[in-house]
Amino acid sequence: MKKFETGQLVATAAVHSKMKSDEDFYRFCITSFYRHEKCDWGDTCEEDRLVNDEALESGDRVFSVYYYKGNPNERIWIITESDRSATTILFPSDY
Repeated sequence: MKKFETGQLVATAAVHSKMKSDEDFYRFCITSFYRHEKCDWGDTCEEDRLVNDEALESGDRVFSVYYYKGNPNERIWIITESDRSATTILFPSDY
């Protein structure tokens, strides 16, 4: 069960393209999104976890990091906007 509103789920063009061509990556993105909406912030540092927990109360943006197949050079970010209108899956290079 999700713990906060995530709004419309979107992905950057680069993430969308990889999701279309790589079924494992697609599953990874969807699983990561479900973790995000359950307040499992993935591979964020402790400080970012605390900021996210506070953001649930204050209404600030929420940010998660997930490593694909455990590779720190291949990861996605998931960001829910402060107004909870949208959640974006992106590569750090898309930011």
